[in-house]
Amino acid sequence: MSVSGQLPILGQSPASGERVESPFAVPRIQSLLIKPASALCNLDCTYCFYLDRDADPYKEIDHKRMSTDTLRRLVDSWLYYSYPNSTFAFQGGEPTLAGLPFFEKLVEFQKLYGRSGQQVSNALQTNGVLLDIHWAEFFHQYNWLIGLSMDGPEEIHDRFRINKGGAGTWRQVMRGMEALQKGKAEFNILCVLSQSNVDHPKEIYRFFRSLGIDNIQYIPLSEFDASGNPLPETITPEQYGRFLVETFDLWWPERRQVRVRCFDNLAEGIAGMKPGACTMHESCDSYVVVEYNGDIYPCDFFVEGNWKLGNIVDDSWPEVARRMRRTEFAAKKSIPHPACQVCRWKELCHGGCPKFRHGRHGEFEQLDYFCGAYKQMFAHTVEPLRRDVEQLLGRPAGFRR
Repeated sequence: MSVSGQLPILGQSPASGERVESPFAVPRIQSLLIKPASALCNLDCTYCFYLDRDADPYKEIDHKRMSTDTLRRLVDSWLYYSYPNSTFAFQGGEPTLAGLPFFEKLVEFQKLYGRSGQQVSNALQTNGVLLDIHWAEFFHQYNWLIGLSMDGPEEIHDRFRINKGGAGTWRQVMRGMEALQKGKAEFNILCVLSQSNVDHPKEIYRFFRSLGIDNIQYIPLSEFDASGNPLPETITPEQYGRFLVETFDLWWPERRQVRVRCFDNLAEGIAGMKPGACTMHESCDSYVVVEYNGDIYPCDFFVEGNWKLGNIVDDSWPEVARRMRRTEFAAKKSIPHPACQVCRWKELCHGGCPKFRHGRHGEFEQLDYFCGAYKQMFAHTVEPLRRDVEQLLGRPAGFRR
């Protein structure tokens, strides 16, 4: 078994007790997003959508750490179900709050329950505050891929990414990044696009490149109040579109040396491949979320009681995969919108992300909030990417508009 970091059964409804089976051909679950400390975090980022949510099923529970027994069950059952390629990804809140011994135990269990020829991939997303050389050496030893959250230079990063005392965290994150570099751990940058940085694409891109970063993921922020009004940190579709276009022009001359995830995913879609980003899939069924107590949900943005699929202690993965509720959630992405039906980009976009459709007015039938940004990016990037893809493949691309 290799441990590394590169990213029909009848079920019983957990809510009603009814034994239900999807009438559709539901794909297998491909990967896990695990929350070993649930929504707990040592930061208090102004724009955080996950901390102190009213819809959080566990908000009244103080101690939220995955137990050793739950971890053992998780590893054993997932390795059996997902053979021969098994992917574990950890997120929060802040997953490093579970402690380094938790992840050392995880690898022990992976070695114990893994089978000959099995490829196990591990990844972790972190704010970087707790990272030191011990974490870095562990990540390097087992080839983990780390996503490090950083929003740009100090004055930009510290506007919204603050600790519990209201102080900026940039210097702590830089120390964490330096530990990863010293320990030779593989990592990329996760940059949230908010009102602190969205109007500065050149500065942000050049800053990350000055640090030697060659793998970047930009995450657009869209949060709204109860009336559907954008919160102050939320960016507009126009801002996001301009950011993507200007970033593309910076990235294009060095595209063979630098990875920007949204452009990588777009190239995959143009080539006729399934993009790495679930937002560009036809349905939302590639991964599930596992909470600290083993509860399972279909999406990180919908860890809510009405979307619970089961629990790893009580349910097998084939049962969870065939739950009617999973099928219902997966279908939310394909709810038709008149504008999407006549859009020339629909075979790339597939309606966008259900979170960005649902977030403003609580309706999956709405257009993705960032629809205008996608159109602006596609109009600027698809043709040069198509030519490049066809040159690399030596054949016509899968997407022809």
